[in-house]
Amino acid sequence: MAVTVSLVFLFGLVLFILLRHHSLSAGAAFVAVMFGFFLASTGASTPINNLTTAVVNAIPTP
Repeated sequence: MAVTVSLVFLFGLVLFILLRHHSLSAGAAFVAVMFGFFLASTGASTPINNLTTAVVNAIPTP
């Protein structure tokens, strides 16, 4: 749960910065959000979550 919240915050922050610097249009941001929303409801969500968890667990903690 903590990893998911952190990733959502990180992706939200990156999206905000890209919008702020006009590197990403509002339409593209909407498409990115909708893609993620619909992707989460497909069968691909479990492998994506497993991959994300494996990558986070592979990062050594100090």
